[in-house]
Amino acid sequence: MTRFGERWATVLLLGALCLPAGAQTHRRKHPPVPLHARIARLLANPAVTRSHWGIDVARMGGEIAGTRIYSLHAGQFFQPASNAKLFTTTAAVALLGTKATVMTRVMAAAPPDKNGVLAGDLALVGAGDANLSVRTIPYLPPALRPVPAPPENAPLRYLEEMADQVAKTGLKVVQGDVIGDDTLFPWQPYPEDWAIDDAVWGYGAPVSALTINDNQIKVTVTAGSVTGAPAAVAFDPVVPYYTVDASGLVTGAAKSGSHVQMERLPGSKLLRIYGTIAVDAPPDTEQVAIEDPAEYAAIALKGMLEARGIKVTGKARAAHRLSMNTASVIAESHTPLTLTTAGKSEPQGCVGLCTPLAAHLSPTLIDDVVVTNKVSQNLHAELLLRRLGKAFGDDGSAAQGARVVRQFLLDAGIDKDDFFFFDGSGLSGHDLVTPRAVVRLLQYAGTQPWFADWKASLPVGGEDGTLAGRFVKSPLKGRVFAKTGTLGEVRTLSGYLRCASGGTVAFSIMVDNHAPRSHADAVVMDRIVAAIAATN
Repeated sequence: MTRFGERWATVLLLGALCLPAGAQTHRRKHPPVPLHARIARLLANPAVTRSHWGIDVARMGGEIAGTRIYSLHAGQFFQPASNAKLFTTTAAVALLGTKATVMTRVMAAAPPDKNGVLAGDLALVGAGDANLSVRTIPYLPPALRPVPAPPENAPLRYLEEMADQVAKTGLKVVQGDVIGDDTLFPWQPYPEDWAIDDAVWGYGAPVSALTINDNQIKVTVTAGSVTGAPAAVAFDPVVPYYTVDASGLVTGAAKSGSHVQMERLPGSKLLRIYGTIAVDAPPDTEQVAIEDPAEYAAIALKGMLEARGIKVTGKARAAHRLSMNTASVIAESHTPLTLTTAGKSEPQGCVGLCTPLAAHLSPTLIDDVVVTNKVSQNLHAELLLRRLGKAFGDDGSAAQGARVVRQFLLDAGIDKDDFFFFDGSGLSGHDLVTPRAVVRLLQYAGTQPWFADWKASLPVGGEDGTLAGRFVKSPLKGRVFAKTGTLGEVRTLSGYLRCASGGTVAFSIMVDNHAPRSHADAVVMDRIVAAIAATN
């Protein structure tokens, strides 16, 4: 020890000897800050204090199950955003069952004759399968995905497989049309109050009983070789569907970034792409929604049959079933219903063309629920809602699906005035729910035989799904099992949390009217979760 160090050691020792007896051996302990005080401090942040917050937290399991720990505006309405998927997926798992499947079929009025001629139309009949796509099922969390990643699956691989099956029947000529038939559900592609600008993009794709590749097309814009040159546009899958106007799309100067925009008017097949992409920028890839999925599927299948040497004399077209119901969603969804799963099976659809030439069986319902909740897939949630309406309501409409979900929630003990749903995904601005209704649902789910399978569908903090980039550090990593939600100036997070004590709580945190393009509310939301975990 240096002389300087020795001198200060002596001073510190003398100082310690002069302290009161108790202070020599014990630091003064401050009482722990209670949860309500911690949350109050967090919500006093000027960046979030103008927003409308709702929170509910209750214990799970043990003798004190259901004990409320904290509540703030828990009985007030909030837009749930994608927290609506909690309600849709629990109803689907409980009523349809984890092992439920549906069958997509290629149908005709009769088999081909001895010369391989089919006198009449050929129909691809949708049954609500959400996974006729590029996606690998079952979902794998990032930690379990192979490295390096295998080549991506072909987007229309299952359609190709069905085309192969048709060719093996000996079919040579279709004397009629190739039809994309989505009549199992009424043609209501957009639920009430979906934003018109969402309809351009894959996350707002229209809902159809015949869903192909999530009803979206990957559009890739690549810069030209020199500044001012036209940029290139590529579609995947390559199916002749949209007409592209890229006259306003050019290559920008180096380091100018990507400023590409895409527009399409409702009902139009003209996709306008404009803006600039820097000569040194990576390709800009977007998912664009398909205007009419059944028509698109028919066009794709017709091309595949012709590529296999099968002549089609007619055209590719869609067959829709238009709704004739004039009742409001509120009136329909609030009509009481008796739910029973005994002997219940999902209708598959067969009108006139009832001879199968090919078929594809969907993954199990629980595999689809995992995808729906992990990546927050809007279209999949909407298809689950319509399957519920078709199986247990009067039809496969959004309103009848909402009716089934509502009755399920009432039977689960959730207050009848605590929720209103117009769709299954949460994209509708009319959807409303209270935080206490979410927590009550989470508590109810915890008592059900299907709970473990359903809980495994929720994103895990720091590990997978939409929570892969949140709660990435100890002690919260791997301890938050929750559904995210984002819609305009709405953010929600609800699920389960393993706390410092080892116990589990159900929680719901919702915020409406946060500042546009701000993430301050997300930061505070995650700190609230940390405070809940630390104090319980």
